[in-house]
Amino acid sequence: MAKKVKKSKGSKLPKSGAILTMEDLLKSEGVEVVGLKKGQEVKGKITAIKNKGIFIDIGGKTDAVVAGKEFEFVKDYVADLKVGDEIEVQVKSPENDKGQILVSIRGAASGYGWNYFKEKERVGGEMTVFAKELNRGGAVVVAPFGFFGFIPGSQIGTKYEGDPDKMIGKKVKVKVLEVDQAKNRLVFSERLVSEPGKVGEEVDAMEALKIDQVFEAEVMRVEPFGIFVRIVLEHGDLRLNLEGLVHISEISWEKVENVGELYKAKDKIKVKLINKSEGRLQFSIKRLADDPWSKIEEKYPKDKELEGTVVRLASFGALVRLEAGVEGLIHISKLAGVTLKEGDKVEVYIESIDVAKRKISLGIVSMDKKNVIYK
Repeated sequence: MAKKVKKSKGSKLPKSGAILTMEDLLKSEGVEVVGLKKGQEVKGKITAIKNKGIFIDIGGKTDAVVAGKEFEFVKDYVADLKVGDEIEVQVKSPENDKGQILVSIRGAASGYGWNYFKEKERVGGEMTVFAKELNRGGAVVVAPFGFFGFIPGSQIGTKYEGDPDKMIGKKVKVKVLEVDQAKNRLVFSERLVSEPGKVGEEVDAMEALKIDQVFEAEVMRVEPFGIFVRIVLEHGDLRLNLEGLVHISEISWEKVENVGELYKAKDKIKVKLINKSEGRLQFSIKRLADDPWSKIEEKYPKDKELEGTVVRLASFGALVRLEAGVEGLIHISKLAGVTLKEGDKVEVYIESIDVAKRKISLGIVSMDKKNVIYK
């Protein structure tokens, strides 16, 4: 096992005839041997930097080694190191089958990496990333120091036709848009490199937009969480395409289960601008119509009787649709002896309304007054 060593006094060789170990020899030289443990963090000094590894003196019998995948992960960081530098390491294996001490310097590289990205963001410097895969309307990329980042579809220029899929498997020049170490978040822009002038014009155009403006838009991509749409603006002599998101929660006042059943790419729709913070546009479709809950207590006073449609059965009761965007619950305790299925029409009355929580409690009109269920 690899050992960390320190000087000691009064050490003697074993009695004559005994087999000498390396530990015995170290002790004979006045050195006390202390074992290294997996996960232990220690300081060391770099003794050599080679093409596929870095060697560090951490006080063991041999120099510790950063090699293989560990070295690949930190090679960008290693490029700025030199022999003699002190560095923090974490022991991965006190001794492998080759007698080597394997260590990691990812912790030191991570802190260095975050500072690197923050500085690039500050000065607007370029860097090269590798587009690895698609994810939630953009491209996941591998950045320097082995960090993962994201390029939103809206930050991909005409070079790739604004399509994240066209850059997958390629090296891409980008600039940093956002660095958030606490959230482990890195956001990049390809367009800031390929179309810097146009991006600047778009920023100015976005600032001129007003909340609640209504636009004609084209659906660009449909995702499980919403739809990406593009609006066209005339800004000076330029015709600009701005992209934004309609989140699934902003599509309809009714609950949307499957966005793809409602919209597809190239659909022409109207949208309302609801947010333009942090350089992102957020639109709504449902807010083009009034919120059905805005005057709910006036429309549905306590004890009012009306007809609804069963839309879902659950262990806690039956959800009944009163109108588009308005559902109430018949609690399971009120369904004893009553058989319902989805699509049934049912006579109900308003028991109570919680406007803040957008909840309505319903009761079933008594059987001796009316038929409970009819098709």
